[in-house]
Amino acid sequence: MQAPRTHTNELPFTPVGGWPAFGTWLLLLAGTIALLVSGAGSGSPPLVISGVLMIPVCILGLVGFFIVNPNESRVLVLFGRYRGSVRREGFFWTNPFTAKHRISLRDHNLEGSRLKVNDLLGNPIDISAVVVWRVSDTARARFDVEDYEHYVHVQSEAAVRHLATRYPYDDLELEDAEVTLRGSSDEIAEQLQEELSQRLARAGIEIVEARLNHLAYAPEIASAMLQRQQAKAIIAARRQIVEGAVSMVHMALEQLDEDGTVKLDAEDKASLVGNLLVVLCGQSHAQPVISAGG
Repeated sequence: MQAPRTHTNELPFTPVGGWPAFGTWLLLLAGTIALLVSGAGSGSPPLVISGVLMIPVCILGLVGFFIVNPNESRVLVLFGRYRGSVRREGFFWTNPFTAKHRISLRDHNLEGSRLKVNDLLGNPIDISAVVVWRVSDTARARFDVEDYEHYVHVQSEAAVRHLATRYPYDDLELEDAEVTLRGSSDEIAEQLQEELSQRLARAGIEIVEARLNHLAYAPEIASAMLQRQQAKAIIAARRQIVEGAVSMVHMALEQLDEDGTVKLDAEDKASLVGNLLVVLCGQSHAQPVISAGG
């Protein structure tokens, strides 16, 4: 049975200060030169051999120096063993045989490509997101995934696809939907950031911000959906016009009854109601007809 996989956790490492080590290296270099010069001047082979043997030591000592820039870290590995990570900026020295891998701690922007996905109702949509991320655990980013930058890109696309299938594009077909991709941008951004944080935690990645930057119906249904939106808007406007017209007619009849200036029977009221509704709900302006008698 395969053993369960364990994650690598970041360990702080404090290397030797670079300037004291550099002073020691200069003394070593000066001693090597002195041995070579003294041995060559006196004709002493042992001194010359000692000076020659000190040259590789000086070269190896120089390899041990490294610099950590602001918002940067170095992951140190000695003979296949993780020794720790250096986050403090400055000039340092460590064992020359140690591999020093540079990892940036700065914020990274990932502008995802546009993806064609089906929403909750099966409508094809084009969607993409912008993700701001940074490395929070250098050991996991270096050792637990093959390429952490590529890993962020792939997992971001997977999270966007999964999110798009959980919600409808809008509430045209699902009027009781509480959260939609188009109408609930803050909730969608929060859900995307939470899912990305869960997916990328194993790689030592922290999500600073995640938000959709493009959302639209796919071109093959965009025209039909636009017509549907326009039709729904027209129906809503007509409903409001009719409700307002009925209210105005009701108010007019009540006012006529209260004034008592005009007595209307049921047939006259029906005719008046019909004429008022035609005038108030009609798309064209009313044309008054004046009877000249005859």
